[in-house]
Amino acid sequence: MGQGFLQIGLTLCIVIAITPVLGKYMASVFLEEKTQLDLLMNPIERSLYVLAGVRRKDDMTGWQYIRAVLYTNLMMGLSVYLLLYFQRILPWNPNGFGAPKWDILLHTTISFLTNTDQQHYSGETTLSYFSQVAALGFLMFTSAATGLAVGIAFIRGLTGRGLGNFYVDLTRAITRILLPISIIGAIALLIVGVPQTLAGTLVVKTLDGGTQYLARGPVASFEMIKMLGENGGGFFSVNSAHPFENPNGASNLIETIAMISIPAALIYTYGLFANNIKQAWLLFWMVFVIFVILIGVTAVGELQGNPLVNATFGLDQPNLEGKEVRFGWAQTALWAVMTTATMCGAVNGMHDSLMPQGLFSTLFNLFIQVIWGGQGTGTAYLFIYLILTVFLTGLMVGRTPEFLGRKIEKREIVLASVVLLIHPIVILIPSAIALAYPISLSGISNPGYHGISQVVYEYASAGANNGSGLEGLKDNTLWWNLSTLVGLLGGRYIPMIAILLLADSMSGKQAVPETPGTLKTDSLVFTGVTAGVTLILGVLTFFPVLALGPIAEGFKLASGN
Repeated sequence: MGQGFLQIGLTLCIVIAITPVLGKYMASVFLEEKTQLDLLMNPIERSLYVLAGVRRKDDMTGWQYIRAVLYTNLMMGLSVYLLLYFQRILPWNPNGFGAPKWDILLHTTISFLTNTDQQHYSGETTLSYFSQVAALGFLMFTSAATGLAVGIAFIRGLTGRGLGNFYVDLTRAITRILLPISIIGAIALLIVGVPQTLAGTLVVKTLDGGTQYLARGPVASFEMIKMLGENGGGFFSVNSAHPFENPNGASNLIETIAMISIPAALIYTYGLFANNIKQAWLLFWMVFVIFVILIGVTAVGELQGNPLVNATFGLDQPNLEGKEVRFGWAQTALWAVMTTATMCGAVNGMHDSLMPQGLFSTLFNLFIQVIWGGQGTGTAYLFIYLILTVFLTGLMVGRTPEFLGRKIEKREIVLASVVLLIHPIVILIPSAIALAYPISLSGISNPGYHGISQVVYEYASAGANNGSGLEGLKDNTLWWNLSTLVGLLGGRYIPMIAILLLADSMSGKQAVPETPGTLKTDSLVFTGVTAGVTLILGVLTFFPVLALGPIAEGFKLASGN
């Protein structure tokens, strides 16, 4: 038991240590200050800007930035759809895979385009190496860079700067952050045993004379950007529980750190943009404390095990169902909370086998979206809650709501409300429809409280652009492939539009000089109020679902029924 909690603690200490280092580097990249990669990347970037006709010094308005995001994503989506459709005639297809069915093809394209990577297929039996690398791997870089660019544009707007240029932000996010770290990380994964090959499926004879087929491919490079970009889509169907994606404790540590590094560091990046490191650290510790509590709740549940199983067989052991023995209960619990907190969605164990405490924590993360949140956009959601807290506390104490010297007015509150309200809409309405038809639509494999969690989790994963799932759900159907598109698209682009408009509105406001009546947002008390507002808004919205799902299931197990 002690060793498991020690592993969790050491991993979190590494996260804390790298946060200011990476945060400072990302601030330098997007403030266009001098970095170590200038000599190599400046000529490459200038060539790309010339070829694309981009004038890098031109700031965009909110609507110009939005159109650039939408048009670019539309073209990327169409290109990838065609690559997947014609994969039979394209190279690197040693197994001769043809095009998937139209509904799974559409779902896969949109899922990876929106940085969700929700998979209703098995990668090793559906897609060629070229499709995995040139189509899905391409979207892993560009979708992560899109989210990062929007997050940085939002931070610029909050701090009174222009929003910047989307094409420049997209390019620099890839060339200065995602690509260099992915290359180093992929080499590290190669060293610890993750394969990287274009050879076809390996056919081997077993000791009893049978034949076994071992799928393989260019996994190391795919795996690293999957984790770093919070993509989460696996090369193999069981994701990072597969020994070729995540063979040992060393690879597990590398992938865990890669998963959380950018979301955690972005809060520090904001502090440098705002010239307020104190507020950045207060927000970091606010998120970190909630994060650690959720890890503790999940870890204790897995350590105690299933009371019905232990009572039946006279055991006293952790819940080992759905876990890889090379990771155990502690690393599985840490990963489950982290992958839903960061909106990565990769798994190193089966979430459908988590105890109710783990289901509560993972669903809670998908509902809140700020602990730590999606690539770039999670940081934006955190400041949406901060703006609402400023507005509410300002009203309560009779002070004009201001954030970073800029007044919070009706337009900002309306846009912030859109960001927060679209999430329950794209989760709860489709869930209600699916649960109304448990046989024909929902695909529930476990009736009762757990079945409710299975359905809601799938839509929450889509709406939060996370991608993980409770794999007992029979989700490779026409209903699930099409109905989850509502969450994939609505949960990605509607908040992005509102976030960019809000940032544009804030950037155009004149800064108001600080007075004795100005509400301090970089105090411990205000940070505590922000945590309270975040938890109350999130819990009140989704509490009925949590009560009918994991909470009810937990009481049922505790009662021995």
